[in-house]
This record gives sequence, structure tokens and C-alpha cells, in this order.
Amino acid sequence: MRLFFIRHGETVHNVAGLYAGVCDSQLTAHGVLQARRLGAHLAARSASVGPVVRIFSSDLQRAAVTAQAIIDAQTPQRSSSGGAGERAVGLVKLPDLRERDFRSAEGKPYGTPRTDAETHQEMAARSDRFVRTHLAPVLCDRNLLESPTEVSVVVVAHGLILNFLLRSLLSRFAPAELGRLEGPGTEYLSAWGNTGYMEATVSKSEDAVPTSATTRPKRRIKLNVLRLNSLDHLEGLKKTRGGIGSAQFDKNQRTLDSFVRPSATKRKLGE
Repeated sequence: MRLFFIRHGETVHNVAGLYAGVCDSQLTAHGVLQARRLGAHLAARSASVGPVVRIFSSDLQRAAVTAQAIIDAQTPQRSSSGGAGERAVGLVKLPDLRERDFRSAEGKPYGTPRTDAETHQEMAARSDRFVRTHLAPVLCDRNLLESPTEVSVVVVAHGLILNFLLRSLLSRFAPAELGRLEGPGTEYLSAWGNTGYMEATVSKSEDAVPTSATTRPKRRIKLNVLRLNSLDHLEGLKKTRGGIGSAQFDKNQRTLDSFVRPSATKRKLGE
């Protein structure tokens, strides 16, 4: 099984340099192209990573639209895929996957004091809740773990909360991986560019013991991080000039992105 943690495409607030935590900022035209590039890239890799069989996203539209682009790109694969990924995948949108709530700083310029923003403890609590309630049961699903073909699970969220989700996931299933990724005093495990993704392999642990998927497992699965903030799918993608690329996406506007040819991915930590 493969697991992907993905940040949404570029938004109008990203371009304007404004805090958008729970603010429902929309994708720019360029952000939609980024999402489509990502969807095509994952679909093109289906022979090695399998079809997407589960996909979760924040209920904010910038994440949900990015996730839907992944689903749309998977659709042509369904008729030829088998095993655990044969049925159509549905998007599960959850408030727990929202970005940090900046509260009084929402919609304000970067650098505005955030004295009343959501605390790290609050973000960690909802990250733990998502992993425990939604993600762990999927990762520990015997049918998926023992599928004769590779399958993928996708989580689309936001730059800050993704670090808390990753920390929660690794502390639960792969403490050694967490130790490998975090340095002394490390607050965030990775930068996350727009549509940047973490990719990990998930497999049945050789010393797994019977346990409920909803309780804290004892080495139920083995998890290895392969890439962080992979952005190779955006290679060669240039933003349309004249302000068009940075403008809010217009669904009635046609885009020319049929030339997409996803390239091989690699670990990339910078934005």
C-alpha cells in the first residue's frame, strides 16, 4: 500500500500573502493546473503505486478541489484496474483536516500577530483524532494490506496541519522514521509547497499482533517515508502572465494542460 499526504494547490490568499486558515480561500487558475498536474502524475504512476482506493480531504474547497482533481484523473484507470481498487472512490471531507485557525489574524497579511490562533496542542489533538478514527482503520485493513495489487490512500490538507498529521502518524506507527526525519529542535518535519506530497509505503509488519484497528496497534504495520514535499510533477509548468494565473479560477475558462507528462519523483524538502 502507498500513502500520500498532499498540500492543496495555490490559492488567492497564498498569492496575496494573507493568512487563510479556516478562511475558504479559492484556488487560482495556476492552482487548478497544479492540481491537474498532480492528478495526472499519480494516475500515470498507477502501475507502480496502484489506483487510489481511499481519499480524505479538508472540507475547505482548496483541499477538496485538489482532491477531486486526483479522483477525476483516476477515473480512466477504473475500467482496467482490479483487486482492491476496482470500485469507484468517493471523497471524504473532514473538518479535522482544516488548516490552523488563525482566528483574529484570518485574512490579514503575513506577519500579523497571531496571539489568539489555534494552539499546537489543539492542532495535535485533531490530528491524532483523524489518524485514530479515520486513517488507522484504513491502513490496518487486511483486505488492503493483502491486496494482490498495489493500492494508494490519499490525504489532502494544508501546509501546517500536514506536519501535525505526519508527526501523529509516525509516532503511532513508525517512531524510528520520526526520529530519522526530525532534527534537534525541529518544529516542522517538512516544508510543503502547493501540491507537494509525502509518499510512504505501508506493509504488514512481520511481528504484527492481532489488534483492533481503532485501538493503538503494536507494530500492526510497517511504514517507510520515501519522499517529502515532492514537486516533480510541476516541472515545466509556468504561471500564465498578466495576472491571469494568479486570479481566482473561473470554471468557465478553458485551460490547455493536455501536454502534461509527469516525471519521476524524488525526495525534495524545499518549497
